Amino acid sequence: MTDHCSALAGGLLLLASATSAFSAEAVTPICQRPAAGTVISEAPALYSRHGQLSVSLNYVSSTDKDGRALYCFVTSDGKESPTLHVKPGDTLDIDLHNTLPAGAAAMPGMAMTRSQADCTSSPMTSTSMNMHFHGTNTPPVCHSDEVLHTVVNGGESYHYHLRFPTDEPPGLYWYHPHIHGIAEAAVLGGASGAIIVDGIESVQPAVGGLPARVLIIRDQTVAGNPSPGGKVPAWDISLNYVPNAWPKPIPGVIVAPPGRREFWRVLNASADTIADVALKYDRVDQTLEIAALDGVATGSHDGNRHHGELVPVKHIRIPPAGRAEFIVTTPPANTAQAAFETRKVDTGPVGDNDTTRTLAYIQTGRGQTASGQTASEATPTALPVMPMPFAAAPMGGERFAGLLSAPVTAHRRLHFSEVLSDPNNPLSPTNFYITVAGQKRELFDPNNPPAITTTQGAVEEWTIENHAQENHEFHIHQIHFLLTARDGVPVPEGERQFLDMVDVPYWSGTGPYPSVTVLMDFRGPVVGDFVYHCHILGHEDNGMMAIIRVLPKSGNGGGA
Repeated sequence: MTDHCSALAGGLLLLASATSAFSAEAVTPICQRPAAGTVISEAPALYSRHGQLSVSLNYVSSTDKDGRALYCFVTSDGKESPTLHVKPGDTLDIDLHNTLPAGAAAMPGMAMTRSQADCTSSPMTSTSMNMHFHGTNTPPVCHSDEVLHTVVNGGESYHYHLRFPTDEPPGLYWYHPHIHGIAEAAVLGGASGAIIVDGIESVQPAVGGLPARVLIIRDQTVAGNPSPGGKVPAWDISLNYVPNAWPKPIPGVIVAPPGRREFWRVLNASADTIADVALKYDRVDQTLEIAALDGVATGSHDGNRHHGELVPVKHIRIPPAGRAEFIVTTPPANTAQAAFETRKVDTGPVGDNDTTRTLAYIQTGRGQTASGQTASEATPTALPVMPMPFAAAPMGGERFAGLLSAPVTAHRRLHFSEVLSDPNNPLSPTNFYITVAGQKRELFDPNNPPAITTTQGAVEEWTIENHAQENHEFHIHQIHFLLTARDGVPVPEGERQFLDMVDVPYWSGTGPYPSVTVLMDFRGPVVGDFVYHCHILGHEDNGMMAIIRVLPKSGNGGGA
């Protein structure tokens, strides 16, 4: 179960009042949150120009009416959690300002002290933060996508300069803080936003010309901290910050004309909640045509197809941090009720209570919402239509070409596990582990040596088992992997998909451990130290993370 004791981190972060350290005269922005039942609106969109996107972001905290800490990124002109649009080969420059006050030193056991490195000279505190650019194949170096040593404390500023590869798959990515020990509290508070690498219509031409919506699922602590169970969820959820809160859930409203094909780009930016999304018209499941998962077009399983293929399904399981992009057809005008929902997920005997929730109702045409708001459609931006003949590939060619036929240089077996910190006290906090077979089980510490060392150019097969009685969600930074098998059985060709998130179901307590097998592609330019972990952030914060080191081709070692 996600350790609700880890919400202690949120308690510390309540120290983060909205007082800015940068200008005592300025009015500090707060994290705005819409009312329940209102129309779902999208975050402001910022686009690169001439190969570059530059943005100034303030990291802000405020407190809601229930006393919960909220966190968000706000531009200098007041845009909250903007969607950042770039193209393959572009650069993204972010001037980041942590407006939280200087915090107290992190509590022992809540978070580890960072080793000093050239990314920062400051040990972390209760108001530290940084940014992770989830799913992007950008390097793990200072001022780029580096989370082991980059610490931006309250009152400090930091500059990020990311260069996206020319062969970055066009699709949906995202950004969020990644300070070990307090990442869950920041993401539960809403500190997240979407990144879109434009150009998916060049790989998946079926989406060209369709109106596109960016829909972000987030979770949050339930007000009053009731014990989960039955209809009481482990976490409340929201869609584009419109809340669906226990005990009186009132879904938001998506307004659209009837019978229109649209391209929905859905990010599960939850800290802990697994989503299983479906579209129901008068209680009948509708077909969702998947165009991309985790930023990579479906049907491009070996990187050698010029165009992806749509995958029709009735529902889509999206792990925390996962992304699904799919085509929907809005309901006919005579539909009595149209609902976009997340279904109940069985996360295991000790897992979270992920209940069925309606994320939004779909309303065709104008009218009144449940909150009394006048509903009118804000027409989504349509994607370009690719001319015939279609472009053969994104700007830099096919990133994953030839992976299935490449020689495998190493086979590894890893497993998730968890134990009580005090076996004699059933109420003691849970320790969470991800361990390479044959190694000693260790809680994560950024000063730990790498658990895995490999060499640039390697192609490795990893089998990841779950030895715990709740689901875990595997993620690795900097690269994608190819899903090839579940429980030792090869997945059908249509399910071979490049991902950066994969769900590993819980162990029943008897029989074989559930597992996934993936091909890790280290043939790209990424070298250095980065991490892999469970992306249920309550698990990651409590130890379920480890370091991998990729040596350059000219280096010694590899396969260790």
